[in-house]
Amino acid sequence: MDSAPRTTEAPVDKRLTDVVTPATPVETVVAPAPDRLPRAHFTAIALLLASTFVVILNETTMSVALPPIMEDFHVTAATGQWLTTAFMLTMAVTIPATGFLLQRFGTRVSFLLAMSLFSAGTLLAILAPVFGVLVAARVVQALGTAIMLPLLMTTVMNLVPPQHRGKIMGNVSLVISAAPALGPTLSGAVLEPLGWRAVFGVVLPIAVAALVVGAVLLRDVSERVHKRLDALSLVLAALGFGGLVYGLTSLGEAVGGHVPVPPAVPLVVGVVMLVLFAWRQLRLQRSDDAVLDLRVFASRGFSTGLGVLAISMLAMFGSFIVLPLVLQRALGLEPLATGLLVLPGGLAMGLLGPVVGNLYDRVGPRPLVVPGAAMVAVAFAGMATIRPSTDWPFVLAAHVLMSLGLALVFTPLFTTTLGSLMPRLYSHGSAAVGTVQQLAGAAGTAMFVALLTARSVSLAEDGAHPAEALTGGASLAFTVGALVMAAATLLAFTLRRPPIPEGEGPASH
Repeated sequence: MDSAPRTTEAPVDKRLTDVVTPATPVETVVAPAPDRLPRAHFTAIALLLASTFVVILNETTMSVALPPIMEDFHVTAATGQWLTTAFMLTMAVTIPATGFLLQRFGTRVSFLLAMSLFSAGTLLAILAPVFGVLVAARVVQALGTAIMLPLLMTTVMNLVPPQHRGKIMGNVSLVISAAPALGPTLSGAVLEPLGWRAVFGVVLPIAVAALVVGAVLLRDVSERVHKRLDALSLVLAALGFGGLVYGLTSLGEAVGGHVPVPPAVPLVVGVVMLVLFAWRQLRLQRSDDAVLDLRVFASRGFSTGLGVLAISMLAMFGSFIVLPLVLQRALGLEPLATGLLVLPGGLAMGLLGPVVGNLYDRVGPRPLVVPGAAMVAVAFAGMATIRPSTDWPFVLAAHVLMSLGLALVFTPLFTTTLGSLMPRLYSHGSAAVGTVQQLAGAAGTAMFVALLTARSVSLAEDGAHPAEALTGGASLAFTVGALVMAAATLLAFTLRRPPIPEGEGPASH
């Protein structure tokens, strides 16, 4: 909902001064220098960055740890996948409500709740005597993880002046990119000498330390809004987003005939429940009681940026699932070698985040996102040519090119998308971004796996060698991914930088 920018005297100080110190009378506080964050604000953001890194790192360790867990508990692959599926479903159900949660309970309580849940889930995973308990532990972990990223992004938007958000959002992109890249490598290094329980054991002390530091230092950085929690909205969100994620996740497996429930059933239920959820939110918005305020989509800048972000996330998550399969089953690389091959790209994407953030502060989103999306499309076109005889340096180069392109895409999109909102909608905007990220990840995985499986089966039936059939299926998946990113490139031309109002107040757009 667009409106003209508004400015007031020292608006940041009245909302945000009490971060790591007791409340100070507003009239005694001097407005912070525009080129430097106060130490209290810097400490709060640094703590949230470190904590978010830990919880995201935990997400990607399962890809390597799953086989020994299955062997230890004597479960099938279909059963073992519930460690990942249950985590994704919990995230999808929880994230839409984080906008309400952050406004109702504030920064401090939300952080302590998130890290307490994550730490408890991690401890339960270490001690899990049976597989069912381990799945429950992953659900508890996911409840904490779902809160952290929206909390981090909302805090950044509240504390950082618009003209410097790119730099800080670059650090957010570093966390989002580097943590998933390091997860499989860390898991592989720990598994062989110490076993799968040590994968959780490495994470637990860091999580507990962050929890203790946050309990001592962190204070609320924005005013709490006392709202009532609408139970019906939570039920509709759980059935809607949960149905969509479960349906999309099982869609790829359904091509091979390995799902107990046809994907159409949860997908239809999910769509119907989401329509009812949206109707319910539109009614609750009249009294500002919506669990997820849909007025964020009234901002053209938010909707456009979120669209490009969703397409990019879809392509990235699809490549995450397909490329390791090709490297191991077609090119014959070991799991550790596979992790090491994709590590440079992941680290490059993360480390470039702050650099891209600084560039965004100077030039805005379009000069970065357009070439970035085009680079990803070219990288996918290159990956579509991979065959069993392809040398690994070519794959490495294509993956690095893709990662560099994504580095140019994510930081500007996060900054522009949320910067297009009024400050009171930041928490709901962060929740919407997190929700779309989960849905895009599930959709990307489903699309790539479905294309890979269908084409591979067809080639195998025609007599192709298994490795040739696999790379043929991957070629189709990456070709479609290249076309999708070409569409994202065109859409990126419509991006524009949110206006920066006079003074330090956030953009109201």
